[in-house]
Amino acid sequence: MTGTADVGVDEDSDESSADMSAGPGDAPVTPEVSLIKGPTFKTPAAPDEDAAPGPDTPPPTIELPGPVPLPDPLPDPLDDTPHLDVDEPLLAARAHRPSDLIRFLAGVLGIVALFVLASVATSTTSGIEVDISANAKRISPVLSTIAGLVSSIAVLAVPLAFAVERLIKRDGLRVADGVLASVLSYGVSLGIDWWVAEGASEPIRDALTRLPTESNGALTDPVHGYLAPVIAYMTAVGMSSRPRWRVALWVVVILSGATELISGYTTPLSLLLTVLLGWSVAYGTLYAIGSPNIRPTGQHLMIGLRKVGFSPASAHRAPDAPGGTRRYYVAQQSGPPLDVHIVDREQQASGFFYRAWRRLRLRSVAVRRSPQSLRQALEQEALIAYAAAASGARAPQLVATSELGPDAAILVYENVEGRPLDDLADEEVTDQVMAVLWESVAALHERRIAHRRLTGESLLVIDDRTACLVNLSGGDIAASDLTLRIDVAQLVTTFALRIGPERAVSIANSVLGPERVAAALPLLQPVGMSRSTRIDLKRLSKERKAAAQARALEQVAAGERTQQQAEEDIAVAGEDLLSRIRGQILQIAPEAPLEPARLERLKPKTLIMVIALTFAAYLALTTIKPAQLKLSQMNWAWAAAALVAAAFSYVAASMSLTGFVPERLPFRRTIAAQVAGSFVKLVAPAAIGGIALNTRYLQKAGIRPGQAVASVGASQLAGLAGHLLLLFSFGLITGSQTNGDLSASRAVIIGVLTAAVLALVVAAVGPLRRFVVTRVRSLFFGVVPRMLDLMQTPTKLLTGFGGILLLTMSFTACLDASVQAFGGSISFSAVAVVFLTANAAGSAIPTPGGIGPVEFALVAALTVAGVPPAVATPAVFLYRALTFWLPVAPGWIAYNVLQRKGAL
Repeated sequence: MTGTADVGVDEDSDESSADMSAGPGDAPVTPEVSLIKGPTFKTPAAPDEDAAPGPDTPPPTIELPGPVPLPDPLPDPLDDTPHLDVDEPLLAARAHRPSDLIRFLAGVLGIVALFVLASVATSTTSGIEVDISANAKRISPVLSTIAGLVSSIAVLAVPLAFAVERLIKRDGLRVADGVLASVLSYGVSLGIDWWVAEGASEPIRDALTRLPTESNGALTDPVHGYLAPVIAYMTAVGMSSRPRWRVALWVVVILSGATELISGYTTPLSLLLTVLLGWSVAYGTLYAIGSPNIRPTGQHLMIGLRKVGFSPASAHRAPDAPGGTRRYYVAQQSGPPLDVHIVDREQQASGFFYRAWRRLRLRSVAVRRSPQSLRQALEQEALIAYAAAASGARAPQLVATSELGPDAAILVYENVEGRPLDDLADEEVTDQVMAVLWESVAALHERRIAHRRLTGESLLVIDDRTACLVNLSGGDIAASDLTLRIDVAQLVTTFALRIGPERAVSIANSVLGPERVAAALPLLQPVGMSRSTRIDLKRLSKERKAAAQARALEQVAAGERTQQQAEEDIAVAGEDLLSRIRGQILQIAPEAPLEPARLERLKPKTLIMVIALTFAAYLALTTIKPAQLKLSQMNWAWAAAALVAAAFSYVAASMSLTGFVPERLPFRRTIAAQVAGSFVKLVAPAAIGGIALNTRYLQKAGIRPGQAVASVGASQLAGLAGHLLLLFSFGLITGSQTNGDLSASRAVIIGVLTAAVLALVVAAVGPLRRFVVTRVRSLFFGVVPRMLDLMQTPTKLLTGFGGILLLTMSFTACLDASVQAFGGSISFSAVAVVFLTANAAGSAIPTPGGIGPVEFALVAALTVAGVPPAVATPAVFLYRALTFWLPVAPGWIAYNVLQRKGAL
């Protein structure tokens, strides 16, 4: 049985206008509906008001709060109409709608665009004002005066009348929201007025204000102090459902704005700013405090089911379907149980930003189409359900549809008892159940129907032999081959997450055949999977890798396996599930295509590059100022020496990496990788970005992941030791050069003693010691065996430690030459101490590339060392320009070249 019926729900007054019919020719009957949690019970009848209270008087009925009061007239207590129980949690009184946030952001962007237009298109805005002033003289002054008087009265009378009408209908909550929005709008308008008058540029002030012909020299307000609150009020109270009031108020607002414009008391951009400001503040207020929740409840659901001919007896809330669709299990007085889905506008708006990002990032074939309206959502789900039933696939039968007020609709399915695949234990996932599900998917695909949501929550297992597909609302009709292949890849992955890739591929092959399974191999990409599947894949990979590392540590410590064998075990465990599925498919179809299908339209790394370059350009323009560099006072010979030292640092960095890798690395390509690291520093702290890039480079060079991490860890550990040793040595040298004043060396000694005391405290406290030891062991796992391998080739160790020494010397020489370029005079050892201390302190704050903290620390340290601030500041800017900003462009080129060659 199918049909549609409208159930009137007044979203403003929260009153239900649905009348129930018992049958042809019978008097209207209104069922009694209660909203309860826990055990169901019948609400006692109300006592007679005229009767005197006594011991037998039943307790008064407590009316539970709900979004919709019981319809009038109330049912007769002696009526035999069955009581309808709805067991569900109470809906929140207010809802934070994503649509309100979207409108607020759109309004803010509109205001920003208006200010940009006012500052750029000065000739256009002034020309429009001149044209309006010239044409306004043709309008009769009497007509203008009358229109102004009428609009001034109506602009206050119409909102007041609407508020009275809402209060009469007991909808004061919306009126309160409107008043709050209007007050906030007035405050914001005052702030903008002050900013335009005091801090804005001249073009913005000229575009938003003007000097009236009859004035005492005062400019007009950029924002109308009474129109903006009125617009905010009418937006916040929700006049979209009241077309007559909405039209009346907008006519008044337009008339008021037009009279102000004709009279010369405003500008076109000022009027537009007023509208945008009121609109934005209203939606911002609604999103912040939440809008009154008008989503239909179980009460409305029961009324809607009665309207389409069902006889519901009770209902309880079921777990939500994907996408936030609410579900109810409904028991009937006579008839089978029902599974009812409620689709509303709130559910449609949820997840907007995620869907927008997916639509921007992926090609249209890899993204589910979202319906544009509630009617389209209802029709799409009904069409998919009927098409699935006609295909012969096992799926619940759709038996009825109905609109549930202006903002919701219901779809009534037959209730199928079962458990989702996600709720089953692994041993309960039998081959027969999976085969039945594959047969249903094959039946859909034969009719060119794509499911699009073949995750565990969409696979309903009835018993150990039968199962069916649910949640078909996001499917596609007349789907393309690529979409159907994505379905196969998704279902194989869903089963592989539960039972492993071997069984999952084997059962798919037995039902679909090797050709159709092999066609899904290029679609086995995380980006093509559902969000829940991507999360499960990451979780499984982390769990397998962590378990393998813990087991390898225990086996190596017990002497059961060698270090190399343990690293091989970790590498095998680190293989992701999709790669293992590909391997199983290649065993049954060696000729399967290996090239991944192109699903992405915009890759995240491309977006990151664009953002990084924009960020770099902005920082370069705002941070490096020619006045601070004092180029006219710079010694170009010393600046050239600083440039050479900065360039040599990349050679030293390459030596420090290759020296801790027993395998042979191409030296030029290694230098290019270090140059590429200059670009990576823009979006990550210097140390983190360098470690990640070097590890990636070694893996692409053919070194196993465990050994690559160990080599980079060994390089970092040696660099830390070298840093402390050089700091101690240069501190002693600096102290001995200060005419017997050993304050610097004392400072170094105090620092070393402080570090020793901290180490003793860590060693003495058991929990702290275990925490640090566990972290260090996992971080530097394999470093010691890697160092033992390097001991067999002393030239490698000499290259590594020599590179660390040369790297520090290169940066120190660059900073020293930068100081000398601006006439500063300081010993090389003092510069070394300044670099080693200030650079480490500045890099401790995790900003991209150490921007800000490094400059501040270097300037402060040079000033303490005796360099005048007038010299230290430009010297530090020159040093950072040569070592950080100048290599950005070459680093971006090297990064892209290495990526194209497969080296990164």
